[in-house]
Amino acid sequence: MTTTRVLRPPRRAVQPSPGERARSLLGRDYLSHSAVSTYQKCPLKFNFQYVVNLEPEFVSSSLVFGAAIHAAIEHHFRKLFEGADPPDREELVAEYDRAWAAEPSATIRFGQGETAESLRDLAGRMLEVFWASSLSKLDTSAELLAVEEEFRGPIIPGCPDILGRVDLILADAERLRIIDFKTSRSAWGEAKIQESAPQQLLYVELLRPLARSLGIDQIEMEWVVLTKTRNPGITLHTASPTPTDIAHTRATVRAVWHAIQAEHFYPCPSTINCPGCPFQQACRAWEG
Repeated sequence: MTTTRVLRPPRRAVQPSPGERARSLLGRDYLSHSAVSTYQKCPLKFNFQYVVNLEPEFVSSSLVFGAAIHAAIEHHFRKLFEGADPPDREELVAEYDRAWAAEPSATIRFGQGETAESLRDLAGRMLEVFWASSLSKLDTSAELLAVEEEFRGPIIPGCPDILGRVDLILADAERLRIIDFKTSRSAWGEAKIQESAPQQLLYVELLRPLARSLGIDQIEMEWVVLTKTRNPGITLHTASPTPTDIAHTRATVRAVWHAIQAEHFYPCPSTINCPGCPFQQACRAWEG
């Protein structure tokens, strides 16, 4: 009797999805723009911060300061979102104080000539400028849709979901406005807008379903910039996303993700980034 043997092709290993791969490597199934930006500046810092979850050696005073200013502005717009009266200047400074106090003072590294007291004085002057500005008021023709709202979605094929936290979203009859609040040592120029655009471009893609649901075709990117100068200023910068800009940003994130999942982590020495890096000792001890 003859036995016929049926040959079957070998089973292919099931490849994990991008989200599963991200979770196994990073402990989260998504990417944020801050993570992508960190990798672009220094892949080894990304490894310490997102893969190893290494405790930072210190926190820069500029980061704590910016986050505290941001918390005060968020408090302002949450009050408006709830239909309450806008907070006064003293209440905004109190919100700054609460956010600053949440960071252990022992971990804060101050810049030359800085103290907690000098930064608080600067914060008071900056929040005064914000409070008095028309940019702290809501345009009566626009609807405030969200304050500090998280969005996520699979907007780039082959990559994990992108997670974004949008400061402010306004909508009028013709456009959806994505607003980001920034603190800066100096006034912004065109180069700074271009540098900051990728984050907003990702948010544009995340918010397209919302815009469509509202019957809106146009999405506008805006930055409200408060300067940390002796006489603080506040300016509004706007830009409209183009298909070319969005395609470039998508390709950049995809390339960064491929490098991350391949675990290409290495130092990237920089006179700009290294002095403020909170992983300097770990970097010096790194042997690959």
